Amino acid sequence: RSVYDDQPNAHQKFMEKLDACIRNHDREIEKMCNFHHQGFVDAITELLKVRADAEKLKVQVTDTNRRLQDAGKEVIAQTEEIIRCRIQQRNITTVVEKLQLCLPVLEMYSKLKEQMSVKRYYSALKTMEQLENLYLPRVSQYRFCQIMIENLPKLREEIKEISMSDLKDFLESIRKHSDRIGETAMKQAQQQKTFSTALQKQNNVNYGRNMHLSRNRILESKNEITLKRTFEDEDEHEEEVLTAQDLVDFSPVYRCLHIYSVLGDGEIFENYYRKQRRKQARLVLQPQSSMHETVEGYRRYFSQIVGFFVVEDHILHVTQGLVTRTYTDELWNMALSKIIAVLRTHSSYCSDPDLVLELKNLIVVFADTLQGYGFPVNRLFDLLFEIRDQYNETLLKKWSGLFRDIFEADNYSPIPVANEEEYRIVISKFPFQDPELDKQSFPKKLPMSQSVPQIYMQVKEFIYASLKFSESLHRSSTEIDDMLRKSTNLLLTRTLSSCLQNLIKKPHIGLTELVQIIINTTHLEQACKYLEDFISNITNISQLTVHTARLYGLSTFKDARHAAEGEIYTKLNQKIDEFIQIADYDWTMSESDGRASGYLMDLINFLRSTFQVFTHLPGKVAQTACMSACQHLSMSLMQMLLDSELKQISMGAIQQFNLDVIQCELFASSEPVPGFQGDTLQLAFIDLRQLLDLFMVWDWSTYLADYGQATSKYLRVNPSTALTLLEKMKDSSKKNNIFAQFRKNDRDKQKLIETVVKQLRSLVNGMSQHT
Repeated sequence: RSVYDDQPNAHQKFMEKLDACIRNHDREIEKMCNFHHQGFVDAITELLKVRADAEKLKVQVTDTNRRLQDAGKEVIAQTEEIIRCRIQQRNITTVVEKLQLCLPVLEMYSKLKEQMSVKRYYSALKTMEQLENLYLPRVSQYRFCQIMIENLPKLREEIKEISMSDLKDFLESIRKHSDRIGETAMKQAQQQKTFSTALQKQNNVNYGRNMHLSRNRILESKNEITLKRTFEDEDEHEEEVLTAQDLVDFSPVYRCLHIYSVLGDGEIFENYYRKQRRKQARLVLQPQSSMHETVEGYRRYFSQIVGFFVVEDHILHVTQGLVTRTYTDELWNMALSKIIAVLRTHSSYCSDPDLVLELKNLIVVFADTLQGYGFPVNRLFDLLFEIRDQYNETLLKKWSGLFRDIFEADNYSPIPVANEEEYRIVISKFPFQDPELDKQSFPKKLPMSQSVPQIYMQVKEFIYASLKFSESLHRSSTEIDDMLRKSTNLLLTRTLSSCLQNLIKKPHIGLTELVQIIINTTHLEQACKYLEDFISNITNISQLTVHTARLYGLSTFKDARHAAEGEIYTKLNQKIDEFIQIADYDWTMSESDGRASGYLMDLINFLRSTFQVFTHLPGKVAQTACMSACQHLSMSLMQMLLDSELKQISMGAIQQFNLDVIQCELFASSEPVPGFQGDTLQLAFIDLRQLLDLFMVWDWSTYLADYGQATSKYLRVNPSTALTLLEKMKDSSKKNNIFAQFRKNDRDKQKLIETVVKQLRSLVNGMSQHT
């Protein structure tokens, strides 16, 4: 370092020291070489000796190698052959191992293809799953495996499409076969019900056998034979009737469900299935427009609905999750509302009670069938109560026609019976009892006409018809009894009452017919208690039960009888008016003919013969009719005198009119109808009698003096009536030629008339002012 520090003479000193150091090292090397030189010479000498031996050894080795090479050629060849065989063996082993991995894959793929060809799609999906998860991962490096892997999704889609196509075919199949399925299920339910009923009867028979062994032995044997036949028929039907599984192959829906479940699309399948079935439900629930015309239309409608829900119930119980109870209940509630609306509408079109009854039986079987599958049907039985009202309406219309036909065919004369046999036939139809009539000998006549037993029998037939509808409604005997009584009340109070009222109002019904109608209604009224007993017998409900309704037939027949009585009064008055209309008085005649008018004698003869027919009527009716006729006759005669169109009346006409009134009074006093006290009937003509006496006697002074007193001789003569008649006579006097001669007597009479007229007018004015 000092050399490079540029000290004075540093470089020179450094070189000197370096040379001195080199010389020292050379001396040391020379010493060492001198020390080892002998050993080196010895080593060289030995090495030269070894070279000769090495040459010799080389020759020997070369010779040995040549000989070894010659000897190893065959070994080498065999060794190479062995190596080649070993490589082949290793390759074969590798191939076998790989084939052992590939063969199951190929076998499974072949199995997959075979399953696809034989349409075992669910098994094919399982095979695919094994291929994907177990086999293909082991050999995924091979190209054919890649091809397989690419094909598997396509196969799955193909399976989905095929299974969906099968499902659509299945849906179409159950749509076509739903009516047969429903018909089968309804038959089975009906047979089961018949079997249960027969079994119940058999149990009742067995119970009765223990209680009344000797008395019921024959009945038991008959019932046992009936039950045996029922069982035999049941067995025959069971052989013939097919189940839903026999009619429809459900395997497509199972396959499709399993396939979609395996593919992870179970929810999609469920939604599709339910959607399609809802559409089918709407189609099934849509009735034909002419369904109400025949019972077959209703049967086909019910069969399709039952078939639909039988299929759904089967799917519910054999699959898991495809159809749930909540879903079926929701679907049933929707269907039930639609069914009830449809039945309400179409049943309202039914006018035939037999068709309504068959509809009711179909609804009962329909409800029992679906109830057996667990569907609630209470609303259907509630609907039956509405249809029962409809049924009763159709029955009432039908029986209205029957009643009209009976009334039209009746001759309205008492029923003649020639012998005991005919009498028994009549009383077997109608509960008639009359001890007095029983004492009479044959031939004899029953008081009622032929329509009475016919009406009574038709009412009983109506009760039977109403009872038919009440069967199988799952109601108690008390409710059935109440329904029968209410419907019978409607028949009596509305239908029969209306028919009677219309009959009474018919113009061709005369007085004789009206009298017979009154007699008929009396006997029908008496028969109402027998109808109540009849209803109690068929329902086994005592009339003493608190809630038992009563028949209102009594009021019906009383009303009809009152209407007939009123019609008798009206027709009598009309007949009187007809006679009055043919009256032909000469109001200007100078003197009377000395005898009563012909029209009035004919009228009295008519009334006399008519009242003879009234002997079978109740006394009050005949008396009222007679009094009404006399009062109407008196009023009509009075109106004839006071008619405004009649301008003048002579004294001769008054005398003739008086003769007619005398005949009326004689008729009233002859007691045409028994039961009147004293001269009660004659009082009907008292107004006329006092008025005519006043003019015949010309006793105006007495009339005017006693007017307003209770003891007046002419108490019933009204001043206005007397004034009207007197003015007619005054006008007649003025125009009479005799008065025209102005004789003193006539002038005095004329003055008297004028004086009386003035006094009467003052009385009339006083009455009006007082009023």
